[in-house]
Amino acid sequence: MKTALSSPDRSPARFSPHLDRRRFLRNLGVCLALPAMESFLPRRLMAAAPSAGGAVVPAATTATGAPLRTAFIYFPNGVIQDSWWPTTEGKDFELNRTLAPLAKVKDKLQVFGGLDDYSANAGADGGGDHARAQGTFLTGTRIKKTNGTDVYAGISADQMMAQQIGLLTPFRSLELSCDLVINAGGCDTDYSCIYQHNLSWSSPTVPMTPEVNPRLLFERLFGSGSPQERAKNLSIRQEQQRSILDFIQQDTNSLVRGLTGRDKQKLDEYLTSVRDIELRIAAAEKSRASRPQPSADVPDGVPEKFSEYVRLMFDMMYLAFQTDSTRVASFMINGDGSYIHFPEIGINDGHHNLSHHGNKADWMEKVRQIDYWYVQQLAYFLEKLDATKDIDGHSILHNSQIVYGCGNSDGNRHSHTNLPVLLAGNAGGTLQGGRFVQHAGVPISNLFLSMMDRVAPNNIARFGDSTGRLANV
Repeated sequence: MKTALSSPDRSPARFSPHLDRRRFLRNLGVCLALPAMESFLPRRLMAAAPSAGGAVVPAATTATGAPLRTAFIYFPNGVIQDSWWPTTEGKDFELNRTLAPLAKVKDKLQVFGGLDDYSANAGADGGGDHARAQGTFLTGTRIKKTNGTDVYAGISADQMMAQQIGLLTPFRSLELSCDLVINAGGCDTDYSCIYQHNLSWSSPTVPMTPEVNPRLLFERLFGSGSPQERAKNLSIRQEQQRSILDFIQQDTNSLVRGLTGRDKQKLDEYLTSVRDIELRIAAAEKSRASRPQPSADVPDGVPEKFSEYVRLMFDMMYLAFQTDSTRVASFMINGDGSYIHFPEIGINDGHHNLSHHGNKADWMEKVRQIDYWYVQQLAYFLEKLDATKDIDGHSILHNSQIVYGCGNSDGNRHSHTNLPVLLAGNAGGTLQGGRFVQHAGVPISNLFLSMMDRVAPNNIARFGDSTGRLANV
C-alpha cells in the first residue's frame, strides 16, 4: 500500500482515521494476535559463552554439543527429617524411606545436606515463613513484607540462566504449577499471595506467572489439534506471516513521513516491539519445522486425580526438554503453605495442617506418606528422562541438572536451615552422581551459582546471598 501524505499537519485532526492508520494498526494486530508465539526467540541470535580453550560455544550446551537442561522443582511444607536424610555419607549412602522411589536413578542423584536459606529467616518481620520460604528459595533475596502491590523480591536463578541462554530456544524458560495462581491480596501474615503462588521472578517486582493448565501449556508449545493438524496450521501460519510482515514493512516509510518527533519516537518504539515479535515468531516456526514433534494428542485440561495432574505437567516439561523448546524450567508443584488433601493415598487432612504435627506420631506418619508421594512423582519424571536418549547418545537426564527442594526444612518449626534439597542429573558429565554430601551450612544460592557456571561459565560473579560457588558437586 502506498499512502500519499500532504505537508505535515500539526493539528489534532491529523490523527483522524483518514490516514489509513486503522488499516495499518489492524494488520499489525493480526501479527500480534498469532497464537502462542510471543515467547519464541530467534536461534540465529543465540547467546554464547567462551570455552576453556577460547572457542565460542553456545550457552546451555554440553561438551558433546547436546542441550543442557536445567529445572527447579519445588514442593511445599518441608519434610519429616528422620525419613528424608540418608544415614551415611558419600557414594555408599542408602536412600531413606522418603527418597526410596529414586532407587533407579540413584547413580545420577546427589543429596545435599547443610544448604540454608538465610533470607527466609524471620528477623524483624515476624510471621510469614511460608511466603518467605518460597519467595526467597530461587532468589536468595529477602522479600518485602507487604500484602499490597508494592512487592519486591529478586531475580530468580532460573531467570538468571534464561538471560544467559538468550535467544537459543523458542522459549527462554517455562514456568509450571499445579496450584492456584493468586496474584492479589494477602496470604501469609501480611505477605502478598504473589510470593506463595509464584516461584520464578524475571525482576524484583515481576513474577513469572506459571501455567497451570496442561492443555494450554501443550498448545503453547506445539499448537492445537492432532500432529497432522498442527503441521497444516503451521504451514498456513508461515504463509500468512510472510504476507503480513511484508505489508507492514511497505507501510512503514509512508506512515513515518509527516509525523512529529514525539510520534516518530512512539511509532519507532511500537515497530521495534513488532519487529521483536516478528523475529521470535520466525524463529519459532523454523525451529518447530526442524525439531521432532510429539506424536501425542493434545491432553485434556486439568485432571481430577492429582497424581495424573502432576505427572501430566511433568510430561509437558519432558516434551519441552525433548524437543529443545526450552532449556530452563521451573515447576512449583504446590505453593508453600498448601492445604491440599491427598485422598488418593487415604489422607483427607490438609498438608499444611499436618505439617504442624506437634510431634504427634499419627500426624507425622501422614506427612511421611505425603513426602513419599511427592518423591514418587519426581521419580516418574527422572526415570522418563533417563530412559530417553539424547542427540549424543547419553540420556536426557545425563545432560540435565535438576533441583528438587523446599525453602522450609521442618514444617513444624518453620526452619530454613539444612533444607531438603537434591540435585539430579550429570550436567553433561560435570556433576558427580550417586552421593550424599554434607556441606557446612552455606547458602543454597551457592549451589545455584555453580549451576549457572554450567550454563554460561563465569558470566555471573554473585547471585542473591551467595558467598561463592558450591564446592564438591
